[in-house]
Amino acid sequence: MKENSLYDKKSLRTVVGKTADFSELAKDCVAFSNALGGKIDIGIENEDTMPPAEQRVPEDLPTAVVNKISGITHGVIISTETVTAENGGEYIRLNILRNPNAIAVTSSGKIYVRIGDNSVPVGSEDVARLAEDKGCISWEDTLTDYLWTNADEEKLKWFVEQIRNSDRVSDFVKQKDTKEMLDYFYMTDAESDCMTQLGVLFVGKQTQRGRIMNAPVVQCIKYDQYGEKVNKWLWDDFSKNPYEIIDEIWKNIPEWKESTEISDGLFRRNIPAYPEGVVRELLANSLVHRPYTIRGDIFLNIHPDYIEIVNPGLLPIGVTVENILHTTKKRNEHMAAVFYALHLMEREGSGYDMMYEQLLANGKSVPVVTEGDDWVKVHVARRVISKEVIKVMQYAAQSQELKQKQLICLGLIALHESMTASQLIGRLHLKDADALRPWLRPLVDKGFVVSNNGRSKAKEYRVGNRILHDSEYKGQTSLKRIESYRLRELIMEDLKIYQPCPISDIHVRIGKEIPLRKIQFQIKQLIEEGKVVSEGKKRWTKYHIKT
Repeated sequence: MKENSLYDKKSLRTVVGKTADFSELAKDCVAFSNALGGKIDIGIENEDTMPPAEQRVPEDLPTAVVNKISGITHGVIISTETVTAENGGEYIRLNILRNPNAIAVTSSGKIYVRIGDNSVPVGSEDVARLAEDKGCISWEDTLTDYLWTNADEEKLKWFVEQIRNSDRVSDFVKQKDTKEMLDYFYMTDAESDCMTQLGVLFVGKQTQRGRIMNAPVVQCIKYDQYGEKVNKWLWDDFSKNPYEIIDEIWKNIPEWKESTEISDGLFRRNIPAYPEGVVRELLANSLVHRPYTIRGDIFLNIHPDYIEIVNPGLLPIGVTVENILHTTKKRNEHMAAVFYALHLMEREGSGYDMMYEQLLANGKSVPVVTEGDDWVKVHVARRVISKEVIKVMQYAAQSQELKQKQLICLGLIALHESMTASQLIGRLHLKDADALRPWLRPLVDKGFVVSNNGRSKAKEYRVGNRILHDSEYKGQTSLKRIESYRLRELIMEDLKIYQPCPISDIHVRIGKEIPLRKIQFQIKQLIEEGKVVSEGKKRWTKYHIKT
């Protein structure tokens, strides 16, 4: 098993003998406790998957490890067991539970959190953020002095009706009376009639909403091609709840009604500048996942070629721009549940998948997430990169054979004409080739995607000819999808005329749309086969046919 955000492994020397390093082990235990919990297998070397066959764990060692770790950490909950591997070797499995109520620290006062396969220190400026992410500080559950009986009558009636009409809510919840329903969604205190800040946010009056801590304010600003402000919309009077804010932003801003017209055979088709589902999901994410313990407005900036939504605060600890597509981390858990019930956003962890799919289905690039010092920005481009990709995606969706992640993978390959496994891993922010398999393998098995004869991560994938034909794909013929054997023939023909010459000249003559790495790989193969010879070094290298 590979090390990741939930698993680590260490040599038995970490806990026995002169090389014992309990401080390092304590650091990892604290990191797992502050994240999602995890397991540490002690007795397996980093490059191995099993312990040495002859390895035995002393009977009293697991208890000694627990006692030692407990003595040099605070807030860490652990247990151990001795496990026998398939080869007969023994190792210690350390189970670390997530501490939901407190921040785990080492006895020296240092705080760590698990991100990917690393235990990362938490600086003093991030302690409050970690406390909020762990639920030690919960903005949404904080009680106010406002009684639910003094809530905004229209908003309260609206909320109850929406819940009872929602297909995402069970009949058990729908049958509750108003107070029980508010209790269920943590909008009121079950032991009293007081509303929480989440309750005030959705069903409170304007004056009540304006007095809770850091109620959301949204600014929407339109810029021209020179970066000058030309229009502005502002939601800062606290008269609207989150549902109404999102709805008004979508209905009142004319830019969402704009589209790009493309030809589709004898007909014309309008591709929206920005799909409604993408805009609403971006706004919902900005409201749900922002830290409400800090001040700051949400900015929706509309530029001629793109939009960006900028949120105050940073991503939840444990979430990065590299793993955001696959990592589920609830910052405001109860608010997320309300948003899901009201169809304001997708289920936790699937929102970005939906945005990827919708944008690729419209021939557009996927969203780009950037994290700054105290903000998170999501950039979505307006331009349709390839109208022919739309045909491929529409055909694939209608076939009903593919899951969402496979449609996303297909869309990326179609958009870029061809991609290597390594490029797909990077674009999809996956850990390795094993993680890519469920995204890509079904596409290959069903003939939606074909590959060349390359190996491992260098293998290239492109949309199959049958899919291109059946979807009536009419893209321009491109050398980017050239087969390996044809590329080799082009290289040999070029060398017959222009040898000796550098690879840069070969690249220009046979087609700059062919990725340079493909030419480099084929020349290397030709050299290994004894058909081509190189002379010179580095940038002065030239190639000629072996005589």
